[in-house]
Amino acid sequence: MRLNAVTTFICFIGTFMMKSQNNIKNTEGLITVAETGAHQPIGVSVSGDNRLFVSFPNKEPYKYGLAEITSGRQIAYPDMKWNSTEGNETEHFVNVQDIYVDTDDYLWILDSKPASKNSVFGEDKKEDKEGKFKLLQIELKTNRVKKVYLFEDLDRSKSALNDVRVDTEKALAYLSDPGQSAIVILDLKTGKTRTVLQNDPSTVAEKDFVLSYEGKEMRDKNGNPFQSNVNGIALTKDNKYFYYRPINTLYLYRIETRYLADHNLSAEKLSGYVENMGKTSVCHGMVADKKGNIYLTSSMDYSIKYLTPEGELHTLIQDEELIWPDSLGIGSDGYLYFSCAQVNRLPQWNEGKDKASLPYKIFKVKLP
Repeated sequence: MRLNAVTTFICFIGTFMMKSQNNIKNTEGLITVAETGAHQPIGVSVSGDNRLFVSFPNKEPYKYGLAEITSGRQIAYPDMKWNSTEGNETEHFVNVQDIYVDTDDYLWILDSKPASKNSVFGEDKKEDKEGKFKLLQIELKTNRVKKVYLFEDLDRSKSALNDVRVDTEKALAYLSDPGQSAIVILDLKTGKTRTVLQNDPSTVAEKDFVLSYEGKEMRDKNGNPFQSNVNGIALTKDNKYFYYRPINTLYLYRIETRYLADHNLSAEKLSGYVENMGKTSVCHGMVADKKGNIYLTSSMDYSIKYLTPEGELHTLIQDEELIWPDSLGIGSDGYLYFSCAQVNRLPQWNEGKDKASLPYKIFKVKLP
């Protein structure tokens, strides 16, 4: 498809979905795990013993940055001190963006508040020139913070760290950075970072690709469209493949982690190892299961899809309640857990009006 036809295509899909939304049935397999009221759920992850964790952005009304969901209730995690909004910022959450339970069952928390101009959620009133970033490792057996990484060598004026995945074999964390149109690799032993695939065709959003929902293009008060470079990421359970993509594209990419870990590869050489997995859908979050399936949120048609190891794309579930499905976690109970952030209904994309349908919810659906 030619780039100058992408906007027309997306607008058509958005209008079609608005007209046909009432024909999307409430799927019997969709289960509400928790309701979070007016608190917008973003990150979701599930531990090996099926503990469910959910993160929330630091905006009003603010309750917790990170919570464990127990019997449908939100419990501040790891404690109230970390969820405080006062004190030393290295000792409390500033803005929890993403969470991830690794294969060794450690919980990783990406606390990320980019400079206002770099935020994919639109500029706020504060004119912060530099972002605030840290990554926490929590031992789930003790519920204690084991280590905190502060990204001291990162360009905070440009970075907008979004999602994180941890390679336990190589002791590396891979982070999407839409602000720099790049992947940031954090060495968990030294705390140092490398920025790779910067401005690569696979990490940059398509400029003419404008999202459209419910018959309306997603633009801010100044007419600027929502746009995000590399955003959603996934790491296969064997740590072999790293999947990633911008939001404003239909294409999914992957690269073997052995190449990401190789310091000696030039930017051109590394780019040559990127694989284009073909067209999928507009996606905000991804996760891999033990079978090698890659689950993708698909907001344009209110669904969750999955790509099989054979390259086949299937729809797992489609439901009118899946408004901007955002982050995913796989439970040991055979269910896929996910949030619906309703970002397209936030005030900054609707002339100052909050059109979110409350309460926000966390869902689960049986894995295939």
